[in-house]
Amino acid sequence: MVKNVALLDRVALVSTLITPLLLMHAHGFAEASFGLAGLCFLLRSAATGDWAWLRTPWVAIALVWWGWTLFCSLPIPSLGLGDGGRNSLIQGVLAIRFPLFSAALAFAVLRPDQERRRMFAIIAASTIYVTIHLVFQFAFGVNLYGQPKAWDTLLTGPFGTARAAPLMARILPPVLIPFAARYLDRRLLPYAIMLGGIAAVTIVGQRIPVLLVIGTLAVAAFLIPRMRPIVLTAVVLVAVLIPSFAVISPKTYHHMVARTQELASGFAVGYYGEMYNRAFEIGRQKPWTGTGFDGFRASCPKPQYFRPSFDGSVANGGGAEICWVHPHNFYFQALVDGGLPGLVLFCLFGAACLIPLGRGLWRNPDPMRVGLFAVVLAQLFPLQSTPSYWSMPIGGWFYLLLGWAMAETYGRTEKP
Repeated sequence: MVKNVALLDRVALVSTLITPLLLMHAHGFAEASFGLAGLCFLLRSAATGDWAWLRTPWVAIALVWWGWTLFCSLPIPSLGLGDGGRNSLIQGVLAIRFPLFSAALAFAVLRPDQERRRMFAIIAASTIYVTIHLVFQFAFGVNLYGQPKAWDTLLTGPFGTARAAPLMARILPPVLIPFAARYLDRRLLPYAIMLGGIAAVTIVGQRIPVLLVIGTLAVAAFLIPRMRPIVLTAVVLVAVLIPSFAVISPKTYHHMVARTQELASGFAVGYYGEMYNRAFEIGRQKPWTGTGFDGFRASCPKPQYFRPSFDGSVANGGGAEICWVHPHNFYFQALVDGGLPGLVLFCLFGAACLIPLGRGLWRNPDPMRVGLFAVVLAQLFPLQSTPSYWSMPIGGWFYLLLGWAMAETYGRTEKP
């Protein structure tokens, strides 16, 4: 049995360590790596008889949340369930791989110090890899693979679409904060690390990722007082860099400043305002069961869910033209997927994750734990546009970083 457990651990570890690369360039294979690591973890638990991890609050709530949403996905129209049909149910069953992957990392794969150091090295290398592409593309108009900017405005890094900034908002803080904190005794090096990182994400030209990174740095400055001057300098750099785009890159300036003003002034009848309005209406009409997994895709175009815009100026709220596969916000998605119970369970899941991740940081602000706590907190922040938490690649990054963060917490505090 010992040999079998060791083999399962090795397979799960390899699957985990290649996942960051797959999330960047091979999403389909990342689905497989998630599933394989989770399956190995289940088999390991069965072989050792260790199921204690199921009693951990964040795992237990995640499974209840998943189970409730799965129930809401049952294709039984007579009971008002499963607007997404059979495909919704299949997706719901397979979605268990996400929380299971996080649990595998937290309780087995990344519990050894050596494996967590390997994960940090891989994430750091990924950050450098994306940054090099961004700088090259900013200077020459194409990345190292010869691909141009997205819509002739946004930097794409090593990708063909505008995926670099959301990725950097997730992998930069747990690399930047520990590195900068490690070299605090050297006068210029921590400033160079911090300013280089914040500049890399700013030049991409996307608003929300920049704000998320600043938010994570603010958390680090709050918990690690010696980092406050460095973080303040980074914020000043952003404040100077963005206006300079008016001369350096007018299209980037328009996207970050003028476009932001347009979206803010016309939010009620804008794309996001109408999307959230539609999600709210679906939740209002189906408050107890929602529409199940992937239900927004099927429900959004239905006229029964059309309602006037928030300001009442558009009678049908944009009709079917504003629809997308998800409502672009974790909390509205939870409401649509599982009604009010689904929304409450998702909020409880978020709280159950953040409580252990933040425990003890005020007394002992370990930089690695601070960086991971801050990035999980940023991903759960409700006032932002997000992709689906059940989709690759960003959903995958969420659960990977959550599992890594939990592993760091348990590995350093020994309190699952």
